[in-house]
Amino acid sequence: MRVLVAMSGGVDSSVAAARMVADGHEVVGVHLALNRNPQTYRSGARGCCSLEDSLDARRVADTLGIPFYVWDLSERFAADVVDDFVAEYAAGRTPNPCLRCNEKIKFAAVLERGLALGFDAVATGHYARLDRAGDDVALRRAADAAKDQSYVLGVLTQDQLRRSLFPLYGTVKADVRAEAEALGLRTASKPDSHDICFIADGDTAGFLTRELGERDGLILDAAGAVVGTHTGHHQFTVGQRRGLRLGVPAADGQPRYVLGISPVDNTVTVGPHERLAVSRIEGIRPSWAVPEPRLGAWRGLVQVRAHGEPMPATITAAPASVTIELDALAFGIAPGQAAVAYDGDLVVGASTIAAAA
Repeated sequence: MRVLVAMSGGVDSSVAAARMVADGHEVVGVHLALNRNPQTYRSGARGCCSLEDSLDARRVADTLGIPFYVWDLSERFAADVVDDFVAEYAAGRTPNPCLRCNEKIKFAAVLERGLALGFDAVATGHYARLDRAGDDVALRRAADAAKDQSYVLGVLTQDQLRRSLFPLYGTVKADVRAEAEALGLRTASKPDSHDICFIADGDTAGFLTRELGERDGLILDAAGAVVGTHTGHHQFTVGQRRGLRLGVPAADGQPRYVLGISPVDNTVTVGPHERLAVSRIEGIRPSWAVPEPRLGAWRGLVQVRAHGEPMPATITAAPASVTIELDALAFGIAPGQAAVAYDGDLVVGASTIAAAA
């Protein structure tokens, strides 16, 4: 089988490529250049897709003896991921750019180009399991719960999953590093990537201010009283506690959290932690990782963050919407996040959170 391996320059994709070679496939490595201005590539290991990462990926490919290419997908990445990220924050929502990148870039643009070039599948270093039964594919959690990435893959479709390979699904991270060390791969001890790859310094609020500009606004308490000011609602997300810079302390001395964001009048509402409690989530734009949409009401688990706890719930799905009734209260659920639904360890589908109450 001809396999295209997306090589980020980290240890996971390096070992994924090595395993594809060991399995006897015809393997080609590709690194994705996602930044429109290479001079802004970061140094170090704060995120992925840096200049150093591309050099590391090339050296690993040389060690494995496989062809290696760099694909410039910067324009599509800017339109589908970066611009979407900025627009979502401008609208008062909190997007997940890694999930969006998987949906639009790694398993759409790369897969499309790979198939056009005659490849049979795309392999990545994601930690998730694929079970195949004929033409149907089941996306499941990985063996290493601490590294499981099924949440950020929850937006993938059956067509995409059929052409995907996740060689690390049954391996814990420590064993992946040991395998890389034994193979002499330079990425064996490289730190994991963190933060948002297109925000070089990790300052999300600063990045958004550069993109959207400053706009003075008010911070209100739950009763509508002014307790502070800000220079742009895009600097906040529901559930945020730090960096509020409130001028009026709470009467009970307890910390306050962002309860809501109003882009129309550029106000941010804060209040006590208990006001963040929700039991119902409304989702839009559902997508299905299973062969057939699971419509109607059913019992399952819902996860709203990449490494969040799965929450038991009753899930009622329609063609264009999903209603999630949680068994227990949840806190800090922000519009724009993805709600990924599971049946046990099986990923059923995902939707974008529109509201929670």
